[in-house]
Amino acid sequence: MGKVKVAIIGPGNIGSDLMYKVMRSDVLEMSYMVGIVESEGIRRARKLGFETSINGVQDILGRDDIKIVFDATSAKAHLAHAPLLKEAGKIAIDMTPAAVGPYVVPCVNLNKLSDTVNFNMVTCGGQATVPIAYAINEAADSSYTEIVSCISSKSAGPGTRANIDEFTETTAKALETVAGADRGKAIIVLNPAEPPLMMTNTIYSLVKNPDEKKITDNVSRIVKEIQKYVPGYKLRTPPIFDGNKVTVIIEVEGAGDFLPKYSGNLDIINAAAVEVAEKIAKERF
Repeated sequence: MGKVKVAIIGPGNIGSDLMYKVMRSDVLEMSYMVGIVESEGIRRARKLGFETSINGVQDILGRDDIKIVFDATSAKAHLAHAPLLKEAGKIAIDMTPAAVGPYVVPCVNLNKLSDTVNFNMVTCGGQATVPIAYAINEAADSSYTEIVSCISSKSAGPGTRANIDEFTETTAKALETVAGADRGKAIIVLNPAEPPLMMTNTIYSLVKNPDEKKITDNVSRIVKEIQKYVPGYKLRTPPIFDGNKVTVIIEVEGAGDFLPKYSGNLDIINAAAVEVAEKIAKERF
């Protein structure tokens, strides 16, 4: 099978890191980087030999050779891009919290979305915490799940800062609709510590059936599933039990493809997006 050509809209930190991850793929072919200004990201992609454009999404729509498009812009921008990409027959991988399409967390629900044309990657915190929340709920039926994602201030660019409200709303909804908690809540903390700290995520769940062994086994299993596409994902603190409250702490170290290794928040959402795109490419093209 030949590689499937992809484009990236948004040449910022997320888009640039995505580009390097796609370059390592055995399934996807990096083809086109699109922005709206002549930026450092556009120049970087051009220097690497890829086609570039500063005319935005319009230059992608007529390209029959490009099958999959990663949108690494903003929630507001993707709301405009989504119908255009759908009409043009492109598969959209939405890196923003716009949530036009269904939430997807590869190790949890990707296999259930076979007919989807717009995949929402939730948020960086969602990719890190929803699998753990899902594992706990599957084992013990969660009535309430709350997560706290702590990321380095240096890894929170303009896009992340502009979308903080959407981050909390989208992540909380994913804890309910994907992980299965009756109620969900999400909090994000930007940590200015120097040197920068790794992304850390704390998951708190109130459960109806606190079976410690079943919960621990389920969490361990899901961590191994995530590590297949995010090697730097690790269980910092195994499940801690206090009556019907379960606490798990996760740390995410980035792969260092383009961004510093402490930017695990950006790395995990990009790695998850490439995992989704590769599966789509294998199945549909």
